[in-house]
Amino acid sequence: MIPVKGYAAEAVKVPLAPFNFERREVGPHDVLIDIQFCGVCHSDLHQVRDEWGGSIFPMVPGHEIVGRISKVGDHVKNFKVGDLAGVGCMVDSCRTCPSCQEGLEQYCETTGMIGTYNSREIESGAPTYGGYSNQIVVDEKYTLKVSDKLDLARVAPLLCAGITTYSPLRQWKVGAGHRVAVLGLGGLGHMAVKLAAAMGAEVTVLSTSPNKEADAKDLGAHKFVVTKDEEQLKGVANYFDFIINTVSAQIDLVTYVNLLRRDGTMILLGVPTEAPHIHAFNLISNRRRIAGSLIGGIAETQEMLDFCAEHNIMSDIELINIADINDAYERMLKGDVKYRFVIDIATL
Repeated sequence: MIPVKGYAAEAVKVPLAPFNFERREVGPHDVLIDIQFCGVCHSDLHQVRDEWGGSIFPMVPGHEIVGRISKVGDHVKNFKVGDLAGVGCMVDSCRTCPSCQEGLEQYCETTGMIGTYNSREIESGAPTYGGYSNQIVVDEKYTLKVSDKLDLARVAPLLCAGITTYSPLRQWKVGAGHRVAVLGLGGLGHMAVKLAAAMGAEVTVLSTSPNKEADAKDLGAHKFVVTKDEEQLKGVANYFDFIINTVSAQIDLVTYVNLLRRDGTMILLGVPTEAPHIHAFNLISNRRRIAGSLIGGIAETQEMLDFCAEHNIMSDIELINIADINDAYERMLKGDVKYRFVIDIATL
């Protein structure tokens, strides 16, 4: 076993603290990654606080991982020692079901995707521990190649915030001629703006905060609508082809669905703690749709990383020491971050 240092929540509502644990030895198809940076996702906070249920403690969060490979298994074909590599939200799946065979491992129909943390390994049943740590062992099939063209710390959030927004944009073939609204300008929202703009769409940010307009335009948005202003909302009624809804709080979906054109689609990415409500008539009247999207499969995540390297797209981050993670969680709850915290693992 490989001794590893990290930070963990020992139980619900207990602050994260230093935690020593062990990783499995590097198997024939595994790589060992010396982690350099790990992004802080809002889902880390949800799971540490068991807000979605089923949390496994002690929990080492973190699924936006980048670093350098320090050891490879005997049968590894696609990576070598010294390569930059990334790990996203999953580290395994059944590999044989129709979804896995189609490269949609995130929708695995047999075991479900095995999360990078707060999950259990298929063979051993041991809990998975994430990137708030100095090393991780991952099967090469669930490891991503990372370009050296980009700032590595700013690449880390692409492994979740990037792919979570890229996947639905690709699924619905968003491009030139489409009008895309991004609801919520946070960790996910700011990536949705950058990616949709790079794909050629007209991008509008929908926000309750007028003071975010300059930031939205700097990120690539063409328009900005203050959703508390009824006149501004009327100006975009029946306007959008797509709304990328990144909000995890409870909101009135009807207000935003009415901004969709005929055959328009709202794509839900955020997960509110309470189920959203909408009257069927708001969908029926203009043949509108509400859809959901998770992350992307391994191949699509690699495609996203390559797209970002080609278009010089990175997350806007605030780099923090790991000892400040509990304060970062509190600031994240208040929306006090532009737009993603990333842990410098050298501070561990």
